[in-house]
Amino acid sequence: MIVVMKEGAHQEQIDNVAKLLQSKGLGVHISQGAEKTIIGIIGPKERVFELPMETLPGVEKVVTVSNPFKLASRAFHPQDTLIQVGDHVIGGAHPTIMAGPCSVESREQILEIARFVKQVGGHILRGGAFKPRSSPYSFQGLGEQGLKYLAEAREETGLPIVSEIMEIETLPLMSDYVDVFQIGARNMQNYPLLRAVGKTNKPVLLKRGLSATIEEWLMSAEYILSEGNPNVILCERGIRTFETYTRNTLDLNAVPVVQHLSHLPVIVDPSHGVGKWKYVTAMARAGIAAGANGLIVEIHPNPSEALSDGPQSLTLDNFASMVQEVTRISEALNAVGEDLYVAKN
Repeated sequence: MIVVMKEGAHQEQIDNVAKLLQSKGLGVHISQGAEKTIIGIIGPKERVFELPMETLPGVEKVVTVSNPFKLASRAFHPQDTLIQVGDHVIGGAHPTIMAGPCSVESREQILEIARFVKQVGGHILRGGAFKPRSSPYSFQGLGEQGLKYLAEAREETGLPIVSEIMEIETLPLMSDYVDVFQIGARNMQNYPLLRAVGKTNKPVLLKRGLSATIEEWLMSAEYILSEGNPNVILCERGIRTFETYTRNTLDLNAVPVVQHLSHLPVIVDPSHGVGKWKYVTAMARAGIAAGANGLIVEIHPNPSEALSDGPQSLTLDNFASMVQEVTRISEALNAVGEDLYVAKN
């Protein structure tokens, strides 16, 4: 349930509502918009019905939120959430480009890639230091040494770092190096890990599970939000279907659906979505056209020699072309939006 405060409600009135709810053992999350404040209520709705909420000064109405993901819901937070990562904002009108290798393989490799990502207009450097692999015999990443290489690349280029965290035990170590925690598809429902990153204030990139519904995905985001971390970025990375010509099926339906249901930014991972480099740019274009707030793409100077995910990695030149194409699509969409706004007003 949520409490909608009247436009212009005083801070004292908001505090009084929050204190009353908390006195009954209910959790409270306050979202202050440009015009109105909304107070999200966490706990049994029966306790709320016992309280004279709508008679309190400053209260406009009490609304029951029908979906189970209260904090991730747009009903609780009508405005789009914007997430600051370094000097860059995720969730605005211009798409965020995250790019880098599946795995950090060497100092030379990650520095070369970071310089190129910066040169062509990318915003965030991705790279795996700890790699979850289907086979226990496959390359598992360089661990802390890989994180050190990423940190050096950030120092030189200024690009923030996103890297996957796999275990709670590595949280203190990774907190010293990365700017955005990535929760991989296989850990989307690792609830202890979600709670752990939720207790930090670092942004979290939450990938959709291989067979997860949109509601299950948003409920995983709810675990992070409920621990007090509002900086959640959703990532559609393809789901498992009966199709075998691609690695996964990139569910672009999810982009507008999630943006309708939730205030959280959503980005698209076309690399894992299709698993074959020749289709990645086409799906990146489609993701931005569908309204995604950005992309996360795997790139490599020599994909045929990559230690992981080479078949789905773009070469540096192909990545540069992709950035140009999605930028043009974004600019065209923004221009249309501005024209519609002018015509409407």
